[in-house]
Amino acid sequence: MSKRKTQIVVVGGGAAGLELVRKLGAKYGREKYDIILIDRDRTHVWKPLLHEVAAGSLDPNLDEVGYGGHAARWGYRFFNGTLERIDRERQVVVTEPLLDEDGEVILDRHEIRYDYLVLAIGGISNDFGIPGVREHAMFLEHRRQADAFRKRLLNRCLRVNEQRERGEDAKLKICIVGGGATGVELSAELFNAAKGLRTYGLETFDEDALEVRLLEAGPRILPALKEDLSETAAEELRALGIEVKTGAMVTEVEAGRVHVKDEGVIEADMILWAAGVRGEYEVPEMSDLETDRIARFVVRPTLQTTNEDRIFAIGDCAHCELPGRDAPVPPRAQSAHQMASHVFANLSRLMEGKPLTDFEYRDYGALVNLSRFETVGNLMGNLMGGSMAVEGRIARFAYNSLYRMHLLAVHGWLSGVFMIVAGRVNKVLRPKLKLH
Repeated sequence: MSKRKTQIVVVGGGAAGLELVRKLGAKYGREKYDIILIDRDRTHVWKPLLHEVAAGSLDPNLDEVGYGGHAARWGYRFFNGTLERIDRERQVVVTEPLLDEDGEVILDRHEIRYDYLVLAIGGISNDFGIPGVREHAMFLEHRRQADAFRKRLLNRCLRVNEQRERGEDAKLKICIVGGGATGVELSAELFNAAKGLRTYGLETFDEDALEVRLLEAGPRILPALKEDLSETAAEELRALGIEVKTGAMVTEVEAGRVHVKDEGVIEADMILWAAGVRGEYEVPEMSDLETDRIARFVVRPTLQTTNEDRIFAIGDCAHCELPGRDAPVPPRAQSAHQMASHVFANLSRLMEGKPLTDFEYRDYGALVNLSRFETVGNLMGNLMGGSMAVEGRIARFAYNSLYRMHLLAVHGWLSGVFMIVAGRVNKVLRPKLKLH
């Protein structure tokens, strides 16, 4: 009788989870280990690109990664499902029934055994308990939401274009709440898209037909950047025609209306919420694992959960406090990448009976791309003696390098280089906007 394989289950195929299963599959294959990735979607799109998908500047069909093909290439299995609960006593995860577009059951509730479990389910935007946000605002947490935003955006643009053809002074009013990277980059990307709509038959729609407001509750946008770079970005946005409001605390969201403390009501055709990151609301009900006040799994410096050695959590769903640091590891793409690499090493150590090492987060800085108009950021590292502000071409090169590094992490060096070259060719050959 053959010996039962060690089963490693990774839940969540975002940047962290997908990189981890590739590394596990490449090292352990399927001979003694059964590596399984569980995700609610069938394809992966890098989350920092969702604002481009939403604005129509990026065709996700050309940049997505199909989990099934990736699994066959790297020696793991893919299971299409959504995590419902974790049964620690029986060491199984339970997935929700998988439904089709009509609500019919494709796969019933499923149980998957694990010897080691890694939770990489990501996070969602934090509504801070503000009334009406979940009901009336749109989000950019995954591809389906980005696709829905793009379709609604196009429909609104067509309507405004027709009104302007009749001589009306119509405008598309968009309110974006949250002055972090997502909100700022989407604001600029919308104006880039508006400039290109004339060549797609919307002859009276241009930047003047677009009215974008960016609201930030804090004293400045892009708090991860140095203050002078934050101001540079704000000035660039204002030069495009975007109204940037700081100290703007939203108190309620209604259909087509955003209530701002001490400012009154802002009317908007589309409302996009991009403020903060928290865990999914269902997380505390999934198991008896310890969670923080915003529903993220609390982990030790080894990235193991506090009450289970065989369960790890990484990325936006993890609350990790490291010795000597004032704040938890921030929910950023570079954090997810570093955590994936560390859990890969610690899983290997755990299976070999070796002591685990503590995670060390290295902040390499932050970069923000304002579409084709400007790129700003700070880079951090030993060669620079701490931190260096960058703008223009250097910043844009560094920003583009982030996605290339993601491709290499997900596809390996050989396939990754091919994907980078193919991406350059697609940029030249494919349409500038995706309007379907």
